[in-house]
Amino acid sequence: MTRITATYELESPLGIARGAEVLASEQSTGSFGKIAHDTNEIRVRNGARIESLEVTSTSPTPSLPCRIDAASYERGTARISWPMENFGASLTTLLSTLAGNLFELAELSAIRLTEIGLPSEFAATNPGPQFGAPGTRAALTGSEGPMIGTIIKPCVGLGPEETAALVKTLAEAGIDFIKDDELQANGPHCPLDQRVAAVMRVLKDYEERTGKRVMYAFNITDEIDTMWRNLDLLTEHGANCAMVCVSSVGMSGLRAVRERSPHILHGHRAGWGIFSRSPDIGIGFPVWQKLWRLAGADHLHVNGLGSKFTEADSVVAQSARSVQAPVFEDGGPDYAAVPVYSSAQTAWQIAPARDILGNDDFIFCAGGGIQGHPDGSAAGVIALRQAAEAARDGIPVETHAEAHGELKHALETYKRPEPESL
Repeated sequence: MTRITATYELESPLGIARGAEVLASEQSTGSFGKIAHDTNEIRVRNGARIESLEVTSTSPTPSLPCRIDAASYERGTARISWPMENFGASLTTLLSTLAGNLFELAELSAIRLTEIGLPSEFAATNPGPQFGAPGTRAALTGSEGPMIGTIIKPCVGLGPEETAALVKTLAEAGIDFIKDDELQANGPHCPLDQRVAAVMRVLKDYEERTGKRVMYAFNITDEIDTMWRNLDLLTEHGANCAMVCVSSVGMSGLRAVRERSPHILHGHRAGWGIFSRSPDIGIGFPVWQKLWRLAGADHLHVNGLGSKFTEADSVVAQSARSVQAPVFEDGGPDYAAVPVYSSAQTAWQIAPARDILGNDDFIFCAGGGIQGHPDGSAAGVIALRQAAEAARDGIPVETHAEAHGELKHALETYKRPEPESL
């Protein structure tokens, strides 16, 4: 019988063996007391199974509030498996199984889901990315190197025509990709229908004049039926990318968009810190990104190196690699998506961002890193392309800057992140 696996970091006042036992029971066949139909046959067929345990440390105090007192709290990792028969290929029931009531168990004083192992049976009913990196590049009319992107700034406050005017400036600067901020969806001051019409008018004119197509990710995040109408709006105006805040709409919402969308789906992980910031509770990005890719995201944000956020660069690197890694443990489609670096990114970070992946199939989003260049946005885009050239050719960015003025001014303008962060 096919099984799926999940790895947890656990802490328990009763020891991780007992904590894992309670978790496995709670998330499969168990109840708080003996019941008539909880037979041995059912437990064997449908029960979760502890595959491995490893104790890593103990502490005199619990990491999270815990109703059970103990002299010490044991910490470690547990790998648990479930028969796929319990949930089929349903992503929503899978998530309820792997990350449901277990976060509330009194026998656990810390619990974090860090990885899942999925069989290729999930590919039969979950579509995966429709475009990925190849489709994204094709939509950009042959972009080479890392895809250079930016974000509309300020995040909110600009009206449709003001947004379009900024887009014109950015397009003329040679940008590949522009996105709405996650805070800008369909507010009264910048209605989506008016913004789409104004922006696409500018981008169509630019393409007709230059032959270059710029991708704009319009934030369509809303109720499912409204998002479907928003997709029709994008099609009507010739847009090619829809942005969805994946945590806000949930997997069912993302999947519903994927099923109806002829457009590239840009997945923004707004609210990510809820799941990631504590080492003692939450769900790791390697888990979420698999589910979001299965549901159909073509692009996924992974934070940025040396960014304004709290995640260590090692975590960002793991996240970026995971988006391009295979989803399934036993073959099947790889469902690779495009990692999107963002958050305080400048010419300093593009080489290490590329080194992490070993390829150019990523979007490098710089807001202030482009629009704050002292010589203007065009120079900001050129500087990033020059930094990418240096990375491709194995030339230190400072050396390359000696003969490239835009890059030189960028390095002089933006503070280099601390060496340990890169």
